[in-house]
Amino acid sequence: MQAKYVVKEKNAFRCQLCPHLCLLRTGSTGICAVRKADDEGVISLNYGRISSVQVDPVEKKPLARFMPGTWTYSVGSYGCNLGCPFCQNYHIAKEIPITRKMTPKEVVANAMKQGLPSISFTYNEPIVSFEFVLETAKLAKENDLSTIMVTNGYINREPLQELLPVIDAMNIDLKSFREESYRQICGGSLKPVMKTIEESVENCHVEVTTLLVTGLHTNNELQEMIKWLASISRDIPLHISRYFPHYQYHEPPTPVEKVIEIGEMASKSLNYVYTGNI
Repeated sequence: MQAKYVVKEKNAFRCQLCPHLCLLRTGSTGICAVRKADDEGVISLNYGRISSVQVDPVEKKPLARFMPGTWTYSVGSYGCNLGCPFCQNYHIAKEIPITRKMTPKEVVANAMKQGLPSISFTYNEPIVSFEFVLETAKLAKENDLSTIMVTNGYINREPLQELLPVIDAMNIDLKSFREESYRQICGGSLKPVMKTIEESVENCHVEVTTLLVTGLHTNNELQEMIKWLASISRDIPLHISRYFPHYQYHEPPTPVEKVIEIGEMASKSLNYVYTGNI
């Protein structure tokens, strides 16, 4: 499958899907490891390659205020465009897992056959499966199914604008509120994620998750983040989640008291705050 949002530059191709703007020469892949240049353009290596399929309660995404009490047909592929050392799903984000081939029609048909009201693109980063997610979401909407993305929000504005009309809800992972943390820890940038949140709130239901990673955040930073979210809307649900050591990050788990403390702080500015993994 030829990838979208690609421009030719001399003897290479510039991928414009996300803010990395990877310059790819024939045979090379982007930071996401799933968009590869050939002689004609860029191929989506993970198109229709499904690593995970599960029926989940929508609250597990987590979405607390979108279709509560319902179950969602959840699908994931592999690849990610950030490099968090504490990744909870590194085996599909940073490795190539066993996959099975599925078409958008099969995903939608399976959800409908089970009487499920929504499809969730989740587990790995759905942005790097852009073409498959877009095609599947369009087909889902034609069949009156709701669509959900669980995402890091690291996407450029033009592809985001193409996605938003067929996405009903997002949980966006706001990993930090410091540019240096995004760059040094995740290999990305904060501002594009902020823009994604701002734009998406205007077009679909948005909830935000922040994983309280030991040693990554300060209270002042988190207070700034909370105030910024509240400046967009006090009704944005915020999920404060407890971190556990995983992948390449081995700091001790977040103290439960810290999760509760930040949850109480957030509740002073936001109407809907949820604490998780405690």
